[in-house]
Amino acid sequence: MRSEKKYGKSFGKLNSFKTNFFENNDGMLKMADGMADILKEQPLREICKICGEKLSEPLFQSHGLKYIECTNCGHLNSEYADTDDFASKVYVEDDYSKNYSAADREQYQKRMELIYVPKAEYLRDCLKKEGLSSGSAKILDIGAGCGYFVAAARSLAMQAEGIEISENEVNYGNTVNGEKLLTCIGLTDSIEYLKNTDANIISAIGVLEHLVHLQENLEAIKNNNAIQYLYASVPMLSFSCVFEASHQDCYNRHTGGTHTHLFTNRSIAYMAEMMGFEVAYEWRFGSDINDLYRFIMVLLQKNGNPDFAVRFSEQFTPLMDQLQLTLDESEFSSELHFILKRKLM
Repeated sequence: MRSEKKYGKSFGKLNSFKTNFFENNDGMLKMADGMADILKEQPLREICKICGEKLSEPLFQSHGLKYIECTNCGHLNSEYADTDDFASKVYVEDDYSKNYSAADREQYQKRMELIYVPKAEYLRDCLKKEGLSSGSAKILDIGAGCGYFVAAARSLAMQAEGIEISENEVNYGNTVNGEKLLTCIGLTDSIEYLKNTDANIISAIGVLEHLVHLQENLEAIKNNNAIQYLYASVPMLSFSCVFEASHQDCYNRHTGGTHTHLFTNRSIAYMAEMMGFEVAYEWRFGSDINDLYRFIMVLLQKNGNPDFAVRFSEQFTPLMDQLQLTLDESEFSSELHFILKRKLM
């Protein structure tokens, strides 16, 4: 079957949640460089994260790391492998979550409604096309963070619970929601949850790129026939990668930090086939133009042009949604939401 595609989403007030990326570029860059230093302590990656084929020559380098495009499935791999040691240091010991957690209940609610309710609505609307009501959706959200997506899904009358390795995030999410949405698990416990869940939908919003044992998690989904859909959002090999590689003094949110590999259209299709699923729905809306805008603003400030930065911002921001839509429609933008559907036997 051919997937149903949707393109674009207005930036709206999203920049209000990313002001630190603009105002503290040097601090955010230092954070990403620190994570890169931890990654460089890991073994060299010899095989592709998705298909297991031997890797060849790098496609490009950015912020001190080389990235290799797999000739077999098209997946983009960093030159160093993510390991349990890497995950423990960046997700647990250093509490990576603090860079994205809201400070209080009101901010949590705003973030949930602005960013995560549209994601949950997209899932609900696609399931409706599949003949499934909200009440028949039972979701296990892996890598649930502070529970934003779980809370959003529940607000739309879907059953949802989440699992997360960060105790701080679990405690915060459960406290701010006033109920137990989340369960804290160990680094590899998601595999057992996936093997044994009776949920018909697995959600992984910004998670697959962070799973050290990705293949084992995908295999568990494949072998659990209760799971009929996988709803995920992933970072893509995209224009943002080009912008970051050409702006070395700016914070690299996309190919930096904990993103040790990126997806492509080819590698997602390969992954789906490998699992016995197919790509049923796609929603493409990236942040490439926002990244480019941020880099220009940061460098104008650094170069002593604050007034010109204001002038540029006034002229450029009204164009951003249309420019990003053009990039989204090119299918080379920075983020993809997709729903995989289990193939009929």
